[in-house]
Amino acid sequence: MSGNGKTGFALLLIALGALIVLSKLGILGGIIGLIIPVAMLGLGYYGIKSGNKFFGWLLFIVGLFILLGKLSGLIWILFAVGFIVYGVTMLKKKNSSVH
Repeated sequence: MSGNGKTGFALLLIALGALIVLSKLGILGGIIGLIIPVAMLGLGYYGIKSGNKFFGWLLFIVGLFILLGKLSGLIWILFAVGFIVYGVTMLKKKNSSVH
């Protein structure tokens, strides 16, 4: 490993360590829980591109399902906001056509 590679890896380790400490202190809460599924997606994509399609797709799909599970609360909030916006626009159209 060259000097630049070691420096980059050392900085990555420092950043990951800092993320873990901050999450344990309650500062970054859910971000650390998203790192693993995002890393699985990235490794799966890398595996697909490098020719190891079976394990690449396996990692990608498992990471995707884990990420969807972690983000399900946010997805439901987006659905709820969409329903509210759509309902309000329906009421506005109904009220404007009455006059």
